[in-house]
Amino acid sequence: MTNQYIWETALRQSAYDFGCDAADFTSNKNKVVLSQKSELARKYLPLPFECDMVTYGAGIVAQTSERAQKAVREYIEKYPSAHAFETPNIHALDERLAPFGLKVCFMAEYFLPDIEKTERLSCAYELRVLKKEDFSSLYLSEWSNALCEKRKELDMLAVGAYDEEKLIGLAGASADCEEMYQIGVDVLPEYRKRGVAAAITSNLAAEIILLGKVPFYCAAWCNMASVRNAIKCGFRPAWAELTARDIEFINEMNK
Repeated sequence: MTNQYIWETALRQSAYDFGCDAADFTSNKNKVVLSQKSELARKYLPLPFECDMVTYGAGIVAQTSERAQKAVREYIEKYPSAHAFETPNIHALDERLAPFGLKVCFMAEYFLPDIEKTERLSCAYELRVLKKEDFSSLYLSEWSNALCEKRKELDMLAVGAYDEEKLIGLAGASADCEEMYQIGVDVLPEYRKRGVAAAITSNLAAEIILLGKVPFYCAAWCNMASVRNAIKCGFRPAWAELTARDIEFINEMNK
């Protein structure tokens, strides 16, 4: 697997997610498309979107509903990609979306492995590769980033860190799309800052690559511990994504 293959795979997947061409994400021109469902999109995306925007560092590709299309187009034409995903400009997007009962909800940065920088890291604890048959007792709140009970069928494999027989850290791989597996990581609070997260993440990434799949990693910009973990494991920023949802949905999340 090469960095070029990884990059092209991610662009191809984004094209499936947005219903556009992969080349649109590397163009300096913005593009707006009507959002629609796709069998090839990431499994967890609640398509169609009212407003979802991605930049790989060039222009912006936005998928929208028909009613929000004009508002989103005006916004991305006013603010370049370097600023359209940050405050104070996001407040201007919220104002444009308010008549439709929408508001910015999710913002995240996605990482891809640099194949020349990735390596299996170790820690002071035993690491074990786990398969689907090992997950049944692990759908607990402490492992909710690594495994998803609502989408058990997508959980493919994991790497656990053990203090004797106690599971202290878990990195899980979700088959969110055909060619790419997303990594989620949990470490018990009392075992953090001991290199556990990096060990389980890097080893899981290596196992995913052995399967011929591209690992990817998502973190909120403000989650510095997670961002540092991605970088330590040889991942590099690839794209940023912003999604608006119904205000009622957001209010329910904030309860």
